[in-house]
Amino acid sequence: MENIPPENNTQVPLAEYSKLNFSRHPLAFFSAGAILFLGFFYFLAFSAPLHFPKGIVVSITKGETLRSISLELKEKRVIRSRTSFEAFVILFGGERHIALGDYLFESKMPVFEVASRIAGEKRHLGSVRITIPEGFDVEEIADTVSPKLPNFNRDRFLAQAREGYLFPDTYFFLSSNDERDVLGYLSDNFEKKTKPLSREIAVSGKTGSEIITMASLIEREAKGDADRGYISGILWNRLNKNMPLQVDSAPDTYKKRGLPEHPICNPGLASIRAALHPVKSNFLYYLHDGAGNIHYARTFEEHKANKLKYLK
Repeated sequence: MENIPPENNTQVPLAEYSKLNFSRHPLAFFSAGAILFLGFFYFLAFSAPLHFPKGIVVSITKGETLRSISLELKEKRVIRSRTSFEAFVILFGGERHIALGDYLFESKMPVFEVASRIAGEKRHLGSVRITIPEGFDVEEIADTVSPKLPNFNRDRFLAQAREGYLFPDTYFFLSSNDERDVLGYLSDNFEKKTKPLSREIAVSGKTGSEIITMASLIEREAKGDADRGYISGILWNRLNKNMPLQVDSAPDTYKKRGLPEHPICNPGLASIRAALHPVKSNFLYYLHDGAGNIHYARTFEEHKANKLKYLK
């Protein structure tokens, strides 16, 4: 009878078993390594940082290098890996000439796309159309601009804005513009639009400040172009008679005589021209009815009668 060795029940340690397995099946080892590598590569190249700052504008200035740019992008959480970013920029052929300027990253994106934009000078900074209506004050302007320009600082704008001298108009800004740019555009436009009126202001017998302040009252009080000239005439008449203006849009004018110390809003050209060229009349009072129609009066008694008749 043939001698059969007893069955060997010795347990092989798990670590040793794994080594034996991979040594017997090298493809399994390489497959696992490839999966790990691809996962890591995907994480670095295709996965945006968790707290990617959507809408951020990154400025590349003179003297910056690929290394300094990658450091800034990493610190601002636009990219996860500086090495991956630099490798992709080199791959895209942009390391020798990185164009200066502002680059908008409007949403989360992987590092290869960030690198592609900078290497290819794809700034993604389209123009932003913003309309400032006539009669808006500086706070209303700030509220209109703030949601549309990521770099706009509302507090700094309000600290520097000069009420009455920011021209209402439609503007086209770059996405990277900040409060200084907005102030510059609106102030320059005011100078440009009012310059043709400078001679008329000089011979009007009023200062430029008085004209703009009066125009701001007219802008808030008038319901249409037909009203402006008459309202201007009435308000100048009241000033000439040393009467309080009593303008609803400027409560202080009920307490103090004379014009307000500063404009109350930013008027358009029609109101500035009306301040310069008031319609002459004997009227001292006016009111608007519920439909927006204006009614004038020469005396307070007539004005009270108009109130009873039109403000029911």
